[in-house]
Amino acid sequence: MEVVARPRGPWDTAPGRGRAVRVEGAPIPSFDTRPAAEDTAAEMSHLLAAVGATAAALVELSLVPYLGVGGAHPHPVLVFGIIWTIAIGFESGLTWAFVGGIALDSFATRPLGVSAFSLLVTLAAAAAIGRSFLRIRPLAPIIAVPILSVGYSMILLLLVAATRPPVNLADPLSAFMPDAAYDAVLGVLFGPLAISIWDRRTVDDRVDW
Repeated sequence: MEVVARPRGPWDTAPGRGRAVRVEGAPIPSFDTRPAAEDTAAEMSHLLAAVGATAAALVELSLVPYLGVGGAHPHPVLVFGIIWTIAIGFESGLTWAFVGGIALDSFATRPLGVSAFSLLVTLAAAAAIGRSFLRIRPLAPIIAVPILSVGYSMILLLLVAATRPPVNLADPLSAFMPDAAYDAVLGVLFGPLAISIWDRRTVDDRVDW
């Protein structure tokens, strides 16, 4: 920063009287609030992920048994976890996987950790798929949900079979397909809309900065 010094007095006859004197000073510190705002947004995303995953787990264990269609039942924790991870990011998806998985295991009396681990692996794959669809992110859940639904069910079955044998399922892939189709419908209904809204909000925030 440059400071212009005024002359010392009206009777000052020293050479240079009346000339502006440049004094080098320390630069004015900038007060950029963007890092703090980004930290606050990240904390809020983790909090909302925890609340959303818990609510989805309660819905999955209380209402979903009554929403079956032809023996197929959806997985709200999985489906909305995939949408959340693709829209917001894997770090927030980790919170969703951990909290939602622990809630499912606790409420459904499953071996503790099997749902959390299955969700963690599945949502990591969802994040990878989301990065592959950067230009058409709203369409990513349409592809990801049915594929990852089958993968999630297979991982969960293997873990439950390893911790609480025996588990008798002659053709698991065929058994999981109706549930995957139900999940796919939820992904089509909610995925593109949710991600489009989030992307639009993100663009507006960047414009404000």
